[in-house]
Amino acid sequence: MSVEPAGIDAADAAAVTAQLGRPPRAVREVAHRCPCGLPSVVQTAPRLDDGTPFPTMYYLTCSRLASRIGTLEGEGRMKEMQARLAEDPDLAAAYERAHESYLAERDAIESLGTKVSAGGMPDRVKCLHVHVAHSLAAGPGVNPFGDEALAEIGEWWTTGPCATP
Repeated sequence: MSVEPAGIDAADAAAVTAQLGRPPRAVREVAHRCPCGLPSVVQTAPRLDDGTPFPTMYYLTCSRLASRIGTLEGEGRMKEMQARLAEDPDLAAAYERAHESYLAERDAIESLGTKVSAGGMPDRVKCLHVHVAHSLAAGPGVNPFGDEALAEIGEWWTTGPCATP
């Protein structure tokens, strides 16, 4: 497993490995915990150990939440969000702010020399998993599409932990 100096402890690493079905890469820290106590989002380094850019700074690890987000994606939610993005200047401005916030956080760790963030920001809605992970890590009010997806999903953790390390 690739762990940066800030890293995660062995119990969290085991939980994330169980959630993902593989060891995580370039993990810096747990960025959000599910109410059940397990990690649900990890923050990753801007580059993998081999130097490959990895712009997805917040990586969703909770398999139950990932499945529910996949259902939303399959139902066409991203297409609906994309259409609203083109029609609503306030929503577009909020999404642009989410993009800028994401870049600022990532660049504070290490600049990749690019304005590419993740999930299609700021012009497209490409991956709800990224937006939900960003919302959980940054808190409500930062990523409008992540917040919206979380509100629609509801309390995904109520049936217990998604993984047993």
